[in-house]
Parts: sequence; C-alpha cells; structure tokens
Amino acid sequence: MAVQQDRRAALKRLKLLVYAPKLNIDSFRSKIEETFACPVLPNHVDCTDYNYGGVSCDVLSPEIYSSRRIVIYIHGGSFVAGSRASWRGFCARLAAKSFSRVVVPEFRLAPAHPYPAALEDVQAVFRTVYTELQVACSLDASAEKAAAHPEIVIAADGSGASIACALLFSLREKYRTGVSRLVFLSPWLDFSEEAAAAKGKKASDELINGETLLRCGEIYTFVSNLTNPLVSPLYAATAFGFSAGVYTVRRKGAFARRYRTVFGAARIERLAMRTRCVAEDDAVFSVCRRLPVGNAPRDRKGGQRHIRRRRYGCGHILSQ
Repeated sequence: MAVQQDRRAALKRLKLLVYAPKLNIDSFRSKIEETFACPVLPNHVDCTDYNYGGVSCDVLSPEIYSSRRIVIYIHGGSFVAGSRASWRGFCARLAAKSFSRVVVPEFRLAPAHPYPAALEDVQAVFRTVYTELQVACSLDASAEKAAAHPEIVIAADGSGASIACALLFSLREKYRTGVSRLVFLSPWLDFSEEAAAAKGKKASDELINGETLLRCGEIYTFVSNLTNPLVSPLYAATAFGFSAGVYTVRRKGAFARRYRTVFGAARIERLAMRTRCVAEDDAVFSVCRRLPVGNAPRDRKGGQRHIRRRRYGCGHILSQ
C-alpha cells in the first residue's frame, strides 16, 4: 500500500513536467522551477558554471569521479521549459552515484527558439566536451589511456531524449566513437500525427498521451517536420550501433517494441518507483548500474582513490 502511495506521489510530480496546450508557457516554466529547483546540492557535489561552445552549463563534480568519463544530461520539459537549475538536484545525485562528472547544458527553448536551436546548442557542448576529454586522454602518461577514446555518456529524459537522438544522428563518425552509451528515462521519440492518432487518449501511458506529444511537437517545430528523424527518432531508418539503456515508467509493451526500432538490442526496463515522493534515487540507481566502471576514479586534485563495491537492492554502484 505504501509503495502504491509513493508511486502515485512520484507520478503526480512527474506530470508537472508535461506541458498541456491550455497552460500558459511562462506559468508552466515557473511551476517547474518552483517544484524542482534545489537550493542545496546533496552528496557533497560541487557545481561549477562553465561555458562549453558558447553554451552555459552546470558541471556537477562529486568528491570522487572517473577521470575519463563524463555524462552530458539533456533535460526534458516538453521543449518549452526546464533549466539546469531545476535539474540540478537530480543530476547531482546522478553524479554522486555514478562517480562521474555531469554536464547539464542550458540550451535554448521553444517557442522563442524552435528546432534546431536546442540541437545546435547541444552539438556545440558535445564537440567541446569531446575535444577537452580527448586532449586529457592524450596527455595521460598511461599508454592504455592515451590510446583510449573519451568516454561520454549521453543521458536524457522526456523531450530531451529527442534532442539527444538528434545529436547522435548528426554526429560524424569521429565524434560518435566517443559515445560509450545512451541512458534515457521515459523518452519522447515520436511526435507525428500518425502516432497521436494511433495512440489516442485511451491508449496513453501514465504520464503522456499521443495528443500531448503532437501539441508539444508542433511548438518545437513545424507540422511537416514532425516525421524528421531529428525530431521523431522512431522514423530513423537504422538503429544505433552501440549500447543503449532505456528506462521507462510505461507499463505497456508496445512502447518497448517501438523503442527497439531505433535502439536495436537496447535494454528496456521499467523503473521501480519505490522512493518516496520524487523517485529520484530509484532512477539514479537504475541508471548508474549500467554505467561502465572504467579505471580507478580520481578526486578533483588528480590523485587516485581506492574504491570498493557495495551492493544495493537495485544494482551495484561504486563506493568510496
């Protein structure tokens, strides 16, 4: 009973991230900021303001992190809302539990900046992050590290997953080799009129329905562009060629089958939302158990730290 109550409370908060056309956009943005902004960072994570490719970003660094791995997190918000401030608390937990630095870009939002503004911002961030990591790897005295590619994890939720997929589709092979995997939380991947008509309101999941996706897509770009794979990734002709993890709160298997169209043999899992109110910790643990461990993490001063594994109910994470 308590689990169901926690789940309902979590879903109630997550629904605040879904824009309804009848809402005022400014009010919608304000509500998200008021609800999700975190004035105090948890888990002793430092937040630094950094400019990557002309885009302001949060860089969230835990006390210990892998020197070669970095997570670029593309937030949701129905294309029209959300910010690094409102996602800071969640991404700080992600940084701490995965022992990785997390970069959260402040990309431009629709309708003032429709497609491809957000994609261009994220592309600029990715190129700069990739270049800096590549230089760091090449300067490392270890031959193994010098020969290795940068290890970049692309993570996103909701509408951010569409932007993340567009980023991967648009990257040249040189840059794609630096992406170790994708991690998506309840991704939005199809905004077409056909999808909205096929799903209908009665076939909706617990957070969104086809009509909502269509309306958000129309704000993000023009109607005839909604079947563009850079907007609706499920229209892509081929699947990604590397590991992807898709974590969803959706119950219906049809969503998982459609995701494999673009992700190939991706692991599709439903998040067990047992954490009280926000379900953040469950999401973080589920994501972190799929991140590669890599070499021994270093603290911010560059020194290597001893690590050991500790087992939690939903998977393994690293612990100091």
